[in-house]
Amino acid sequence: MRMSSWIRQHVAALRALLVLTVITGIIYPAVVLGISQLPGLKDKANGSLIEKDGKLVGSSLIGQAFTDGKGDALVQYFQTRPSNSAPTDGSIPDGYDPTNTAFGNMGPESVVDSLDASDPKKDKLSLLSTVCSRSQAVGTLEGVDGSRPFCTSGGVGSVLAVFGPRDSHGQVPNPTKVVSVNEACATDGTTKPFQQAYKGVTVECAKRGEDYSAGQIVPIRGDAAVDTPVPSDAVTASASGLDPQISPDYAAIQVARVAKARNISQDQLKSLVDAHTSGRALGFMGEKTVNVVELNYDLDSEYPFKG
Repeated sequence: MRMSSWIRQHVAALRALLVLTVITGIIYPAVVLGISQLPGLKDKANGSLIEKDGKLVGSSLIGQAFTDGKGDALVQYFQTRPSNSAPTDGSIPDGYDPTNTAFGNMGPESVVDSLDASDPKKDKLSLLSTVCSRSQAVGTLEGVDGSRPFCTSGGVGSVLAVFGPRDSHGQVPNPTKVVSVNEACATDGTTKPFQQAYKGVTVECAKRGEDYSAGQIVPIRGDAAVDTPVPSDAVTASASGLDPQISPDYAAIQVARVAKARNISQDQLKSLVDAHTSGRALGFMGEKTVNVVELNYDLDSEYPFKG
């Protein structure tokens, strides 16, 4: 009797498993797939793919790096925002590897670089120095002022480590030693720290491999204007590291360069940028964006580069 009851329970469980498998594993996916292929939905459901001359060239949902083999920007294209999604083997130096989506994992307190003692190429830049160097590079490329507050003219964070007795608030009112922690100046003395002195103490250059965490970390504001022409999305990656959109402000500072490279007027180019500018989601969420991937491929179609 007990065996018969045990068998009935398991048969019932098996039937429920089969029924739910058919419903959730076959019928439901088939219905969703069918709906996704309806006109107006098919393109998005299939990955918003972009074709050029009958060949698949990308997706309007995934950013691309418009650079040469060395990672330098191609002047005839609008540039996307930086990406943290680069493969570890360096095969895609500028990121946008969809199999390695990632974020930078650095916050506003990341202001001190880790200077490698053996090889400068192994330096680990802080978020501040990363922003400073990127802003300087964008400014040079676009012919605008890339300087930012708390950045040195050399493109690193203007941060001091101040040593000496601390008061009850953890401050160092009378420093005995001051180091520019992100600047490893040349040993021949041809380069100097961004600031000569701090509270009457001469500022020293950082020594590679040295630990300055015992000092009070003091970021220095500098003279750069807060309203820099290089917007924040030009120097920081998106959360996924894959987004293809940039702000209209970032697109605007690139118009002169791209128009010159393609030998067209800026007004012609601005019209194309406007056509690829999307408004806020639902009219109030987020900000306006420009899809660089779609913009660049339409740019090639309408105004081919003849350089």
